[in-house]
Amino acid sequence: MLATRTGSFPIGFRRGWSDWQKDISSVISFAKENGFGGIDIGNEVADAEAILSAGLTVGSVDAFSSDLMSPDEEKRAAAVAALETKITAFGGHGIRNYFTVMLPADAARPRKDNFDSMVLGLKALAPILEANNGRLVMEGWPGAGALCCTPETYRATFEAVGSMAIGINYDPSHLIRMGIDPIRFLHEFKDRVYHVHGKDTEVMAEAQYEYGYEQQSTFGAEHGFGGASWRYTIPGHGETRWVEVFRILEKSGYDGMVSIELEDENFNGSEEGEKAGLLASGAYLASC
Repeated sequence: MLATRTGSFPIGFRRGWSDWQKDISSVISFAKENGFGGIDIGNEVADAEAILSAGLTVGSVDAFSSDLMSPDEEKRAAAVAALETKITAFGGHGIRNYFTVMLPADAARPRKDNFDSMVLGLKALAPILEANNGRLVMEGWPGAGALCCTPETYRATFEAVGSMAIGINYDPSHLIRMGIDPIRFLHEFKDRVYHVHGKDTEVMAEAQYEYGYEQQSTFGAEHGFGGASWRYTIPGHGETRWVEVFRILEKSGYDGMVSIELEDENFNGSEEGEKAGLLASGAYLASC
């Protein structure tokens, strides 16, 4: 089975959206034939059962809910109830990680107000996760109004909620895109990292000078899975120091897998390209 050279973390991948990945049996066959140890999935318990029956691991299950951050108490309660149903169902199969991005329904609402509503939702969800041996793993994709994508908001969330069931899906690609040092971030939050995405970011220095971080370019073209001055890549084609990442995780006692999230304009778009991207990512991570 594929594993990182440093830390011996099993390597898997996040199931994508393209046609060849819609058939879970085909995805499982590809994973097993090429030594991948696990798959991240969406919402179907049957998919989890098929993956586990094949001897693979389910790295994470999607658990998106903008209503968890709603100012409306009834909407928050309904969101918590729906997530409880999911966590109970998947938890019965020993699955622990529930993947989300903290995107509020109303991104125009003041960030502090959305944050306060999010804390109320997470405080209600935390005991359910704890009772089912589960963890919420929050990815720091900086979408519109996103919370829990910078050290400031992760730190404040953990302090406010107070439960170790609320954690991080560590994806250095988003940190690099935002100009946040992914190694320093990992040192600070290593005890909250429960899942890891194998994805990277390339930053183009000349384009960054032209356009900066904050604005879209007026005349320059944007990259697929990126902007004018940066793009998401497979591991090894970007800025992340993966060996150092795995050293820190090994010392911190991380016991999860590294899940490749394929978003790279050089590979996405065809079955042949996507499989090549996953294989190249797995080989590179196994060398680190």
